[in-house]
This record gives sequence, structure tokens and C-alpha cells, in this order.
Amino acid sequence: PTEIKKKIQEAFQRNAELDANSITVESNGGEVVLKGKVRSWIEREEAERIAWLAPGVTKVIDQIAVAP
Repeated sequence: PTEIKKKIQEAFQRNAELDANSITVESNGGEVVLKGKVRSWIEREEAERIAWLAPGVTKVIDQIAVAP
């Protein structure tokens, strides 16, 4: 589980579209919960897309708020 969390956080850091520091990642097995605030719906969707790309992810719960 911590490996999944680490991979997602590293992917967030590499993505210029995202403010990686504003998103937190929690993982429990293959289930991932994303929390925090982003500036746009596009950023929110990108964060969820990146989370799904991590190996071992079976469910993504997106609780990210959009606050411009």
C-alpha cells in the first residue's frame, strides 16, 4: 500500500499540470483516496487519471475539491 501511495505522489510531482503539494494520497490495499484542493476540474481529473495508472490500484475515491 505505501508503494502505491509513493508511486502516485511521484507521478504528481512529475506532472506540470498539478500542484502536487495540494493533494494528499491515502491507500489501503488497492484502494486509493485522493484529498485536497485544486484550481480546476481539469486538474482534478488529471489527478484521478494518474492515480488509476499506478500499478495495483483497483479503486480511486476522488474527494478533491475544486477551488479556483
